[in-house]
Amino acid sequence: MAHPVTHFEVLGKDGKKLQDFYSSAFDWKIDANNPMNYGVVEADGSGIGGGIGPGQNGQYHLTFYVEAADLKATLAKIEGLGGKTIMPPGQPPGGPEIALFADPEGHVIGLVKEGTM
Repeated sequence: MAHPVTHFEVLGKDGKKLQDFYSSAFDWKIDANNPMNYGVVEADGSGIGGGIGPGQNGQYHLTFYVEAADLKATLAKIEGLGGKTIMPPGQPPGGPEIALFADPEGHVIGLVKEGTM
C-alpha cells in the first residue's frame, strides 16, 4: 500500500490520565519515561504502535500518521486539494520528522517522514 498508516496518537489535557485509561482498558504497555511524558505504545507484532500524552499549546487530538517521502511536497498537494497545514515539518526531540494537516472537514492527520518509524 502506498503511504501506509504507521502510527496513531491520542493527545489531551491530562496525558497521564489518558495513559492510565488506555493501559487499563486494553492492557497496553505504555512507556512515558522521556522529557515530554509522551507515552509510547509498542506494537506487539499485530497492529501499529502509537503514542498517548499531553498536547502542546492547547492542541488536543486523536489522529493517525501517514508515511510520506517528502513532507513539504505532500502538504502542498494536500493544500491543493482543499486541506490546510496545521504544523509544518519539524522534528520533536528524539523523534522522526513529522507534520500535521487538516482535511477539508477539519480532521487533523499526521504525516511522518518515510522510513523513520
